[in-house]
Amino acid sequence: MRHVLARALATVGLGADDVAARLEVDPKTVQRWYAGRVPYPRYRTALAELTGWPEHDLWPEAARPASRQPGHEELVAMYGTRSAVPSDAWHRLFASAQREIGILVYSGLFLAEDAGVQRVLREKARAAVPVRILLGDPDSPRVAERGHDEGIDEVMVARIRNAMILYRPLATDTGVEIRTHDTVLYDSIYQADDELLVNTHVYGRPASQAPVLHLRRISEDGMTASYQAAFTRVWESAHPVVP
Repeated sequence: MRHVLARALATVGLGADDVAARLEVDPKTVQRWYAGRVPYPRYRTALAELTGWPEHDLWPEAARPASRQPGHEELVAMYGTRSAVPSDAWHRLFASAQREIGILVYSGLFLAEDAGVQRVLREKARAAVPVRILLGDPDSPRVAERGHDEGIDEVMVARIRNAMILYRPLATDTGVEIRTHDTVLYDSIYQADDELLVNTHVYGRPASQAPVLHLRRISEDGMTASYQAAFTRVWESAHPVVP
């Protein structure tokens, strides 16, 4: 009997060869996982991300005691840096949204420049899924301070203005809402319904070099809910950008 992993991967259209290529392992290794061998932790994390299944559902026998601690079960995956997040993870996150999409950043230029993400946001907006984008106010002293802290100074403002230009067609064509905020950005938040990618911020380092948490909400008062509440508070205090 094949392992539940095979079924989980099949639901997202991935076969053994696809997985082997993405994780850079031998296809025979993937077949061993299908046969029941438990992958190393780094591969379990990657496979959970590929399938969208929690690790403890795929390998209950490998669950660690920490997974029973409050809040830990919300953590789907964790990446050491944003650049370590699979490029299609952002596409799949937003494509999964049925109720709402939210983006809270200063510039998030890497997303604005991604044609695939732009396409997904446009399709979702046209399907009546609210899309809300929060960018840093380019005239904010907090934005200027962040640019100074990261050693890029006015480049931060330029990135925000570039992101505004790239998102403008979305706001014009589909009604995507864009606002600017003047808050201290502790974390960048990328939300699709009750699933989040949270890019933590580390003083003096760009967001691309800081850790990312993949979270899924399972309770009313958990870690994910706290980030969602933070997004709402920033949105309510932000200023609309007229297309």
